[in-house]
Amino acid sequence: MKKSVIICMTSMYLGGAEQSLIGLLEAFDYEKYDVSLFLFDQSGELMNDIPKEVHILPEIKEYKALEKPISYAIKNSLWAVAAGRTIGKYKTKEYSKRFKNASDIIVGIEYKQKYTKRFLPVISDIEYDLAISFMVPHYVAAEKIKAKTKLAWVHTDYSEMHLDIESEYKMWNQYDYVVAVSESVANNFIKVFPKLEKKVIVIENILPINSIRKKAESEIQEFDLDAIKLLSIGRFASAKNFENIPDICKRLIDEGFNVKWYIIGYGPGEDQIRNKIKELGVEDNVIVIGKKENPYPYIKACDYYIQPSKYEGKSVTVREAQMFGKPVIITNYSTSDSQLKNGFDGIIVPIENESCAESIARLILDKDKSKELSSNCLKQDYSNKEEINKLYKMIK
Repeated sequence: MKKSVIICMTSMYLGGAEQSLIGLLEAFDYEKYDVSLFLFDQSGELMNDIPKEVHILPEIKEYKALEKPISYAIKNSLWAVAAGRTIGKYKTKEYSKRFKNASDIIVGIEYKQKYTKRFLPVISDIEYDLAISFMVPHYVAAEKIKAKTKLAWVHTDYSEMHLDIESEYKMWNQYDYVVAVSESVANNFIKVFPKLEKKVIVIENILPINSIRKKAESEIQEFDLDAIKLLSIGRFASAKNFENIPDICKRLIDEGFNVKWYIIGYGPGEDQIRNKIKELGVEDNVIVIGKKENPYPYIKACDYYIQPSKYEGKSVTVREAQMFGKPVIITNYSTSDSQLKNGFDGIIVPIENESCAESIARLILDKDKSKELSSNCLKQDYSNKEEINKLYKMIK
C-alpha cells in the first residue's frame, strides 16, 4: 500500500527553495508514494515543472490571501484574514520598537501567519503518513493538517536572522523533525534553538538535472561574446548583496578587465541596484536582466558564476552553475564552507568590495586554475538524488 505525503508551499515563483522543491518532487518513487502538494497561491514560473504524478490540491481563498496585499483580502470579503494580517503588522512594529536589531521583514513574515492562523480552515480531513512544510513560516502544516510525522524545512542561515526567537521556537517545536539543507545550516540553527538539536536532520537540496539541461538549450541574445561574462542570480534583497556588484565591477574595469556582469532576479532592492549602476557610471558593464523563467541558458553561457551574498543557506544556483562546469566564486558568508570545497570546485573570497574584486581578478587571470575548477565540477554529481532516501526513512 502506498504511503501518503503532503507538502505545503506558498507558491512556485522562481527561487532557490522552489527549484529545490521541484528536485524533491522529481526524485519521489511514485509507485510507492502518493504525493499531494498544497500551494497557498497556484502561481509562478515553476508551476509547469511540477511532475504530473503530483496531486495538486485545490486552492483555498483564505490561504491565497496570505500571499497577496491586505487589500486583496478586503476586496474578497475575507474580513477575518484581513484582521489577522493587520494585527500581525501592528505586532511586528511593536516588537521592532522593543528590540531595535529585529528585522521587520523576518518578524513580519512569521507574524503574518501567526496572527492569521486561527482564521484559516483545515486543509484536508485526510491523515497523511508525512506532512512537509517547505517554506517558513511553518504554522499551517503544524496546525491545519493531520499527519503521523511532520517535517519543517530550513533553507537559510538562522545565525544571521534577527527574529522573535521565543515565538519561532514554539512554531518549530510542533514538528517531529527540522530539515536543514546543509551541515552548516543545521549547526547555525541549533545555535539559535539549542533545545531543538535532537530534531534536526540534514537533507541536501536535490537538483532536477534532466529538466535543467533541457532548458539550458534555449537561445539567448543579451550576452556580449567579446567580454568576460560574469553572472549572478537571486532575489534582489539585502542578503544577496547585489547592490555592491556595481562597485566591485567598477574596480575590475579600472584594472583593465573587459567584463560584463549580468544580474538575473527580482525583488524590492532593484531600484537600489540600478541607482548604484548609474551613480558609478557602469551602465554598459552591469546589466540587470531582471526576472527570467528560464535562467539556465545564461548559466550555461557565462564565464564565471558569482554569488556575493552576505548570508545563504545552501545556494541552489551555485550548485546549478557547478553542474554546468562553471568556475564559481562565492563570498565568505558563514555557511560558505558547506557550499563548495575552496580551491577545488569553486573559490571563497572576502565580501569586502576591494578584496572581492582583487580575488575575482586573480582567478580571471589564472586560466589554468579556472580550467581546473571547471573540470572538477564536471566530474561531480550535484544532483543529490540519494538524499530522498533520508526522507523515506522519516516516513517509515
